[in-house]
Amino acid sequence: MTEFSIIAVFFVGLLGGVHCLGMCGSLVGILTTQLPAGGARWPFHLAYSGGRVTSYTLAGLLAGAVGQAGLLLRDVVPVQHLLFALSSLMLIALGLYLAGLWGAVRRIETLGKLLWQRIQPLTRGLFPVSTPLRAFLLGTLWGWLPCGLVYSVLITALASGQASTGALVMLAFGLGTLPNLLAIGLFWENMRGWVQSPKVRRVAGLLVVGIGMYGLTKVGYTFYVNGWAGSCHVAA
Repeated sequence: MTEFSIIAVFFVGLLGGVHCLGMCGSLVGILTTQLPAGGARWPFHLAYSGGRVTSYTLAGLLAGAVGQAGLLLRDVVPVQHLLFALSSLMLIALGLYLAGLWGAVRRIETLGKLLWQRIQPLTRGLFPVSTPLRAFLLGTLWGWLPCGLVYSVLITALASGQASTGALVMLAFGLGTLPNLLAIGLFWENMRGWVQSPKVRRVAGLLVVGIGMYGLTKVGYTFYVNGWAGSCHVAA
């Protein structure tokens, strides 16, 4: 299921652009207004997104390390499979949110507010964003912004049970978000109306729901083929 997770979270990041405009679009807009006049904008936006993806990858590394440390008892009970099922359920909930059909995902964003209250003041010292390095550092900090989309995918990184795989999961997710945020940064006014279109949000959300449902069927098939007992092995 690891290969499926990596591919799935890439597309979740790509389809989540309708969410990124709401969460990060205004921040990217602020970054755009801070850029030096008359110069190329793409190095700054690429550096900012690079910093953000770096933070996602670090978060995935930490989440995967928790699983790897054995705290989830993944060799005693089928916790890993259950977490994959939970991550699929989170993707379904996320898809319903993106489609504008259910807003429960926003509640989990409160989990990261305490950390963000400590990180946000650090961003002020990076303005004005006069160099790509400042944009990169700003991205690394803004990568910890409370986001239901990120938290949903972190469960998949946690379920991977390996630090390296968890980092790879979040790297794939971050790369999936890259085209959207680069486009938003470079074509802010043109992208705003298209991404906010209810039809675009509905289609993107339902596609994410489909990815989540497919993940659930893979978990169910694994239990059907191997049986619950077969998934509950203890390492010798």
